[in-house]
Amino acid sequence: MTVMNVRRRHISAVALTAVAALGFGTLTACSSDSAAAGDTGTFDVVASFYPMAFLAERIGGEHVHVTSLTQPGQEPHDLEISARQTAQLEESDAALYLKGLQPSVDEAIGQSPIATKIDASALTTLEEHGTEAGHGEEHGDEHGDEHGHDHEHEGGDPHIWLDPVRYAEVAEGVGKAFQKADPDHAADYRANTATLVKDLKALDAKFRTGLADRTTDVFVTTHAAFGYLAERYGLTEEAISGLDPDTEPSGARVKDLQKIAKEDGVTTVFYETLVSDKTAKTLAGDTGLRTDVLDPVEGITDHSRGEDYFQVMEANLTALRTALGAR
Repeated sequence: MTVMNVRRRHISAVALTAVAALGFGTLTACSSDSAAAGDTGTFDVVASFYPMAFLAERIGGEHVHVTSLTQPGQEPHDLEISARQTAQLEESDAALYLKGLQPSVDEAIGQSPIATKIDASALTTLEEHGTEAGHGEEHGDEHGDEHGHDHEHEGGDPHIWLDPVRYAEVAEGVGKAFQKADPDHAADYRANTATLVKDLKALDAKFRTGLADRTTDVFVTTHAAFGYLAERYGLTEEAISGLDPDTEPSGARVKDLQKIAKEDGVTTVFYETLVSDKTAKTLAGDTGLRTDVLDPVEGITDHSRGEDYFQVMEANLTALRTALGAR
């Protein structure tokens, strides 16, 4: 993690208005007028996408003003930072991002003089998912060679927020970074972090209990976002695509998934809200399976099954219980 002491800057009303006009999605503010006034003492945090913004909101509470570089409904893997957005990073007190998920964000934050840079991937352990034997050697090779996407995930699978335990580890690191960067409100950041970690541990317990008695361990989903979740709860994820949701599966991979579905008692092909469901529905139709949503919680929209991370994750648990025959 890269964390440096921050020099607090008070942003003018003109500057904050410019940020909003440039497409930063404001998630929360310390009061109704904090987005329009820079003399409130608010700690200004730019988050790369929803899971990072959610952490900043919950940990920062009333002391932070959080903006997201990724708009609701936008697939975060596809984000390209504009020159104006890059320039606006200089007006913020901190940037919270997940290195390896959004290359344009990594580059923009890396080149920015912003004082506090918090890389969530450095706050927990990353592993390789999506190109291992569980997804087929052919599929793994195709993902890297034909589509050239491996460079986006060189540090390992970035989808750490889908494992409540790893997400709690990240939360603890973000809390410490906030405390260091804004010591005047350290006590509140510490307390908010403790509450969030407690909630994440409770979510972990719900998944453990909810998935304990099931008829199959295997689930099929659109792209390999759920490797950490599968690992945490003893499941096997079989992804149609790799870590990048835009990767097209080979014909051999589709046949492999059809075979897996029959052999392992798979009942459902999961798709997600921010990418096309065409391939998932085609596979389900060819194999006589149901379809359902398993949301990688990369953004909250009107189509999400919940209004925040916890609600959507609990909806995911319900969907998994049904698909896996949990009792």
